[in-house]
Amino acid sequence: MYGGVVQQQPGINLGGFQPMAFPGQLTNVPAGLEYLAVVDQLIIKQEVSVFEILAGFEAKNKYRVLNSMNQQAYWAFEESDFCHRICCGPERGFTIHITDNSQQEVMSVVRDFRYCACCTLCADGCCMYPIVIKDKFGQKLGMTRAMNFCCTPRLGIFDNDDQLLYEITGPCCPCQGPCCTGDVNYPITSAKDGQQVGNISKIWGGVMREAFTDSETFGVQFPMDLDVKHKALMIGAVFLVDFIIFERMKNNNHG
Repeated sequence: MYGGVVQQQPGINLGGFQPMAFPGQLTNVPAGLEYLAVVDQLIIKQEVSVFEILAGFEAKNKYRVLNSMNQQAYWAFEESDFCHRICCGPERGFTIHITDNSQQEVMSVVRDFRYCACCTLCADGCCMYPIVIKDKFGQKLGMTRAMNFCCTPRLGIFDNDDQLLYEITGPCCPCQGPCCTGDVNYPITSAKDGQQVGNISKIWGGVMREAFTDSETFGVQFPMDLDVKHKALMIGAVFLVDFIIFERMKNNNHG
């Protein structure tokens, strides 16, 4: 597991983005997740790594989490083992630390390394790529993982008691290119009644970004009045979609 003490990062460079104004402390909202209470969508933009482009080695991922006004709400960075990044690629274990703009960690997304990660996603058990989402105190908010499927991706979002809350489905072939620049959508539906309650989308980043880097941009939408813990779980699900679908696809193309 890659939890524990957060590696100190250099001062966060907003890179020309304005910081999102802190909405203040809110009743029944976990500390650090107040921003989620006042948004109905977020953009998760992976930073381009110059080292990765020049050296050809998988670098630790870094992300900006932006609101609809292009203001930065959170900063996210990966903690992982160098050998796992080189040898295991998208199957590696990792922790994504998510911090506010003052570098205070507000949540984390943890995937333990599993030796069976090379198995087909159709198998049940440990090869379902479980990702655990935790609050700033390390308490489990819930989990997201792959569910049984053959061709069309199917993922589940679970609460802290491992009860299924939502299902995520997507296209069999999530292709994007110069002639196909539309978003690739992964609707989020309620496990109770099957009604769509949100959406994860892979956003086309342009020819240069898509062709020469593995830096992705995602959007996640949810109801404004949704429980902030559920919003946090949907953010965690974005990283699962990225690693098991798009990072794997880029890795195969580059391999």
